[in-house]
Formats: sequence, C-alpha cells, structure tokens
Amino acid sequence: MAGKVDTYDVTHKYYDAAYAKLAEKQALVDLPFYVDLAKKSRGPVLEIGCGTGRVLLPIARAGIRIEGVDNSRLMLGVLRKHLGAEAPEVRARVRLHAGDMRRFRLGRKFPLVIIPFRPLQHMYTLDDQIAALRTAATHLGRGGRLAFDVFYPRFEMIPAGIGDEILELEFHVDLDPVKIVRRYFRKESYDKIAQNFTATFLYRTFYDEKLVKEETEPLKMSYYTYPQMQALFAMAGLEIVEQYGSFKKTPLDNDATDMIFVLRKAKA
Repeated sequence: MAGKVDTYDVTHKYYDAAYAKLAEKQALVDLPFYVDLAKKSRGPVLEIGCGTGRVLLPIARAGIRIEGVDNSRLMLGVLRKHLGAEAPEVRARVRLHAGDMRRFRLGRKFPLVIIPFRPLQHMYTLDDQIAALRTAATHLGRGGRLAFDVFYPRFEMIPAGIGDEILELEFHVDLDPVKIVRRYFRKESYDKIAQNFTATFLYRTFYDEKLVKEETEPLKMSYYTYPQMQALFAMAGLEIVEQYGSFKKTPLDNDATDMIFVLRKAKA
C-alpha cells in the first residue's frame, strides 16, 4: 500500500521566503534549465510537484501553457494566491490540480513533463518510485520528454551529524525588519538498506531577537545510485536521452552534484 508523502503543513508558510534566500545565495540554480526546456518544447508542459510555483510561474510568464499537479493543497493554495497577482495572460496559461504523483491521470499528453527539485526523492519504496515514473511516462506525447533531478549522494555525509542542529537559513517575514525566521535542520536517522534518511526542519521565529514561536516539520528523503536509476527507468518503460551532473550541463561523473535526466519512452 502506498504510504503518506510529505504535505508541507508548516513549510508552505515559509517556502517562498526560504528558497528565495537560497536563490540569492546561488544555491538554487535549476530554474534556467527547466524554463529553457519548456521554451524548446513550446508547451504545454506538465509539472509534477509544482508546489508554490517557483518553476511553474516563470514558465507561464515565458509564454508557455503549463499544468501543475501537487499533493499538498496548502502549497497549491499559496500558488493560487500568487496567480491572483499575475497578469491575466499569465493566469490564462495555468491549470492546477491536486493529485498524488503515483496515481493521478489527467487523460492528456504533453510534449514535456518536468519533476523539478527532487519530488522523486519523496518516494520511499520501489513500488512508489516506479509508479511515479509511470505516471510521468503516461502523460508523455509522441516524442515527448521527461526531465527531473535528484541529488548525487555523498555517502560519507549521509550518516554524519545525527542529532546536530544546523542553522541553514534566515529570512524576514511579514515585511517586518525586526521579525526573522531562522530555519534549522536536524538529521534524525538514516537507513542504508532502504536508502533514505529522516530529519526535522525547525522554524524559529524571532521578534527583535526574542524567540516567539517554534514550529517543526518532519522530512524524509530517499537517495539513488546511478545503476538504480537505470533500473527504474527500464521498469517504467523509459530511456535516457540526456544526462548531466549539474545544471550547467557538466558531465555526470565523480564531480557531479546532481543527477539530472532527460528521458523519453523506450523504443519497443
């Protein structure tokens, strides 16, 4: 039976501010890659795991029709608020759906399906991983492409620092210069057989440097080896067209920071 995946009950409130800060630090560099793919496809595009629209909205602003699916209604609620502030022509290019990436079916085909920023790493079992990839493959039109990324595992780091709290980010909220949220990361456990780790995000809100609120959100992520990805693609009826080790399109080799794939349906 498919298990529950993360729903961002707390994180949805802070997601945009946190990842805007990561973009400022140039720690989040995937956007040009996916926007370029969308432009080349001419659309429409299907984004699986669209969240609050970090990738979806720039694609729509670039003139490409796009449909977004996410299992978190809270994240979709934030995205709908963002859409309300967009120009009418941008809003007209977007359709949103609530759905689980393992099971949803829109009954339409797309020249490009994207799964940006690692939603596949929230699939924790072999059945779920294959189901998610088959969902994407089901929505590929003739000659269509599927693009997604996962991180390149640093095996020496996965068991390190269990129980340590690490300050990752801090950002202002509510346009208040003295109200700051600091996000901490605490790794809780790892399972080298199932290839996943668990952690907790801690969001601490400070007002004039006084702690006024603490919220926590559990995190669980799978990680993959390259041969494992090849096997998953074969089981899902997909084959590799392009592969990269970073969003600068560097080779997928020992210097890789990510595993980025562009796939198509496998030829018979």
